[in-house]
Amino acid sequence: MQRFLFNVVNYLILYDFAAENMTNQNVVVASDRKSSNIGLKITVTLTNSTLFSGADSKALPAPGGGFITISRKNILRKPTDTTDQGGNKINAWVNSLRASSPTRLKSSIAFSPQTEEQTSWIARHPSALSKFEEIVNASKGKKIVMFLDYDGTLAPIVEDPDRAFMTNEMREAVRDVARYFPTAIVTGRCRDKVFSFVKLAGLYYAGSHGMDIEGPSKKRRYKKGNHGVLCQPASEFLPMINEVYQTLLEKTKSIPGAKVENNKFCLSVHFRCVDENSWGTLAEQVRVVLDKYPKLTLTQGRMVLEIRPTIKWDKGKALEFLLEALGYANSKDVVPVYIGDDRTDEDAFKVLRNRGQGFGILVSKTPKETHASYSLQEPSEVKDFLRRLVQWKRLSLRQV
Repeated sequence: MQRFLFNVVNYLILYDFAAENMTNQNVVVASDRKSSNIGLKITVTLTNSTLFSGADSKALPAPGGGFITISRKNILRKPTDTTDQGGNKINAWVNSLRASSPTRLKSSIAFSPQTEEQTSWIARHPSALSKFEEIVNASKGKKIVMFLDYDGTLAPIVEDPDRAFMTNEMREAVRDVARYFPTAIVTGRCRDKVFSFVKLAGLYYAGSHGMDIEGPSKKRRYKKGNHGVLCQPASEFLPMINEVYQTLLEKTKSIPGAKVENNKFCLSVHFRCVDENSWGTLAEQVRVVLDKYPKLTLTQGRMVLEIRPTIKWDKGKALEFLLEALGYANSKDVVPVYIGDDRTDEDAFKVLRNRGQGFGILVSKTPKETHASYSLQEPSEVKDFLRRLVQWKRLSLRQV
């Protein structure tokens, strides 16, 4: 039985925040004209400049060029402070993992037929297919913007992350959706890697949990002109990420099944194929390495540990950035729809909840604590939902 390595996240990082090293960091967003294929590029990088160190500035799209600012307050993440460490704590973490599955509610709530818990969860997070009319009725007269996770949403979770291929049918469904709605793939994967899986040029791609965003390279009808967006708020961490990657490769090579993936601005340590008896060893190796890098933090996904820079940037921030880049930051006539299956997608679900706008859809066969409004059980249902959305849009256009 697979369990999720969750509690490790709360203990692996021992970090005293070096405020003096981060005080002058701001985010500068600059635009410049490129080729006719990509008319606007918005670049986000962390710098040591004090140009924007004053009052908080709200990021705004710059279709005509110029600067956009995102305040330092909104991008620095306060690291989790813990005090326990050592081998005894590693054993406690692993014992805790064996006792529960933290990303889910109690195991008795799993989708066994006709359970009271299941009925209650479904009532709070009904199927997006069964409630499809409710969703589109709320979207009439408004602009839908689609955000899609990749692994577990567009493609099934597989043992080898390098073979997480989407079906041709799913690719066609995503392609058709992108013809009618601005569409972004938001993933923890490296942007180039996920593009090699999806193979569709007309989308926005937000890799590394939104820390590496680039827009479509060809003209789309949903935006005036053709605009490419590049957002990399963690670029200064690249040398550190690469150094940790090489170290983890060496440290984990003796653990069968462990796989370290370089996602450019973050790292993934996959343990889906690791024997449960070796989880403690793997956790200790990761802890030892990260103790030397207090500017990196650890989060948890589905059978994977994610190592990221300690900045306030996640899939929720990526969603907000893209809405602003598309000109929908303060619009009441936009309906963002985010579909994802992972704990990291909860950041985007929370944004939609806080905005009181749009819908989060969790992909899961088992009840989980979530901020999503609706649910789908597996990628095949995601494909069906996307197809129905396209059919609805085509029909509505014929009736105009």
